[in-house]
Amino acid sequence: MGNDIASPEGAYWAVAGGIFLLLVLSGFFSGSETALTAASRGKLRAQADKGSRGAKRALDITEDNERLIGSVLLGNNLVNILAASLATSLFTRMFGESGVALATLVMTVLVLVFAEVLPKTYAITNAEVAASRVSGVIRVVILVFAPIVSAVRWFVRIILRLVGVETDPDSHILAVREEIAGAISLGHSEGIVEKEDRDRILGALDLADRTVEEIMLHRSGIEMIDTDLEPNAILEQCLSSNHTRLPVYKDDPDNIIGVVHAKDLLRSMHKHMVGGGSVDAAFAKFKIEDVAMEPYFVPETTMLDDQMREFLRRRTHFALVVDEYGVLQGLITLEDILEEIVGEITDEHDAALEHALERMEDGAVLTDGGMTIRDFNRETDWNLPDEHANTVAGLVIHEAQMIPETGQVFSFHGARFTVEARKANRLTRLKIRQL
Repeated sequence: MGNDIASPEGAYWAVAGGIFLLLVLSGFFSGSETALTAASRGKLRAQADKGSRGAKRALDITEDNERLIGSVLLGNNLVNILAASLATSLFTRMFGESGVALATLVMTVLVLVFAEVLPKTYAITNAEVAASRVSGVIRVVILVFAPIVSAVRWFVRIILRLVGVETDPDSHILAVREEIAGAISLGHSEGIVEKEDRDRILGALDLADRTVEEIMLHRSGIEMIDTDLEPNAILEQCLSSNHTRLPVYKDDPDNIIGVVHAKDLLRSMHKHMVGGGSVDAAFAKFKIEDVAMEPYFVPETTMLDDQMREFLRRRTHFALVVDEYGVLQGLITLEDILEEIVGEITDEHDAALEHALERMEDGAVLTDGGMTIRDFNRETDWNLPDEHANTVAGLVIHEAQMIPETGQVFSFHGARFTVEARKANRLTRLKIRQL
């Protein structure tokens, strides 16, 4: 056996075996890199919670992607360069000077097929399984190459800093919300996710980025109770309203002194009538201030996510929105926030939706000017921008830099806007057609 190895033919087979082993290692490193970077951390976390040690190791490894990729690339390049060197030496001995070109051709094919495409294809189709299986070996590789990788990282950052590029050590942290939103939008575009499901999930994700001001009911649309009204008038207003909670003001609508609940109002009036003898005598002693609850004010810049948590903590559904000067701007309810997730919520006492869209035969859309751009985009699946305005009418006014007259037409953001109706300074009806 010793003579066979010492012979030229035996040496050739030994080198060929070494090349084969190095190709296997190259395929392992390539597949490991793809598996660990493509694996879903959510799925790995679920497997780790079920007791999978491999998934737990994979999660720990991928906490520092820069160190992981540096170690794997170092190992991959070492075995690839060594394999190419051995192949060149072997083919040069066998074929002379032409062996260099032949070795380059053969190694390119072998590395491409068996050390890159094949392992990466398997890894990307079984990312979580592959990541769990290779995590133990890769962890050892990371520990072995740690000093070299740290030196390379330090050297690279110095070079980048010299050319004006600053690196963030925490840049590997995954933007989970953006990833989820992107995946949902992609699934919808491919027909996998239904529009309603997409809207609900994206609506929930957007709560942390949107303020109370964007969805509140403007003060011009708030129903209020004047403390100077007669009890009969207060009762009639409360019964005729579609809302169960109404703000109460004294002297000036900006002077909100409380919020009355219809049920509390009826209880109080019934109590006065039972103990008062006659209706007039009972109502003579009634005061709306005694029934109204203390008002709850919130800044217009409050994020919807925070406001929903505050509603739940306070066990209330109703808040009045004020600006930085404390002036009333509108009101918001828990239902308003939930509608951003599930869509419009109505019951048998709600009036017909005043912002409902009316689709024309020519593809145009008629809408109320007060409809929010977000609701409009959700209904039409368009993409009008809402950075500078909350409502469709506000968008037209912002782009036109004026309050348009009835009949005026504007084209921007890929759509043509026609002012169909105007009341005072409000655009009450708009016709929109995509260009």
